[in-house]
Amino acid sequence: MPESPEVHALTEALRSRLLDARIVRIDLAEFRVWKSRDRRPETLAGAVITDVTRAGKHTLVATDRGVLVISYGRAGWARWHGDGSDDGDGGDTDGQRDEPPVVATLETDRDGPIRFADAADWLSFSLALVEDAHTLPAIAALGPDPARSDYTRADFDGVVVGRRKQLKALLQEQKSFAGVGNAYSDEILHIAGLSPLAQASTLTEDERDRLYDALRSVLHDAVTARATVPIAHQKAAKTAAMRVHGRAHEACPVCGGVIHDVPGSRGGAQYCPGCQTSGVPLT
Repeated sequence: MPESPEVHALTEALRSRLLDARIVRIDLAEFRVWKSRDRRPETLAGAVITDVTRAGKHTLVATDRGVLVISYGRAGWARWHGDGSDDGDGGDTDGQRDEPPVVATLETDRDGPIRFADAADWLSFSLALVEDAHTLPAIAALGPDPARSDYTRADFDGVVVGRRKQLKALLQEQKSFAGVGNAYSDEILHIAGLSPLAQASTLTEDERDRLYDALRSVLHDAVTARATVPIAHQKAAKTAAMRVHGRAHEACPVCGGVIHDVPGSRGGAQYCPGCQTSGVPLT
C-alpha cells in the first residue's frame, strides 16, 4: 500500500507535470473507479490545474472546476513516459512486462498521458470530483499528518495519551496518524523498541518520547530518501529500506535476532522480539 513518503514523491512529480496544464480528457478503463455520480469526468475537459497537493495517502488535483481527488487505495499508482520504467514508456509495454492493469488515464495539453493502475486483487483505486475535498469522508476524517513539517508533539499526545488501543492498530488509524500504513507502522515501532500489541494507554512518558521520535524520524528519512527515486522504482525502494517489515525469519539488523510475524497478521506485519518485546515472542 502506498504510504505518505511514496505518495508525497508521486504528488510532487505530478505537480511538476500538471501545474497550469489544461485537462483534455479523463478516460475510464474501469468505470467503478469514478465515485462522483453527480459529476462526470467530462466535466473536467478544458479545466486548468491550479495546484497539486497531498492529503494523507491521497493526491488532490485542484482545478478551476473543482478538485479531483486521487485515492490510491491498497495498490494504486501512476505511470507515464519517462517515469523511470525499464521500457521508458511509463508501462505501455505491448505485453513484454507484467504491468498492473490501467484503470484510468488523465490526458492534458502538456507531455504525455498519465495512466493510473491498480495491482490489487480487488479494485481500491478511486477518483472523485468535488468542490471541496473535505466534503469527502476519507479526506474529512484525516487527522494530523506526522510527515508534515508542522506536526507537533501536541498533535501526537492528543491521539496517544490514554488511548486503549494497540500501538500497531493506532498508528494505522488515519484519523490519528494520516498517511501511516502497515509497513511504516512496523518500522516506527521497531525503532521505538515497542511491542505492536502494547496498549497506548500503558506507555510511560519515556516510551511515548521514543514513539514520537521514531514516528518523526522514520517518516522524515523516508520522505527525504524517496524524493530522489524515480516514480517507477518507488515500491522497490520502499521495500529495500525496510528493517523488519516483510522480513520474517531474517536477522534483525540491530540486534541480530530473528524477525517474527505479528500474531494474527497472517504474515502481513513483522517485529523483532529482541528489540521490541524483551526477547519474548508474542503469542
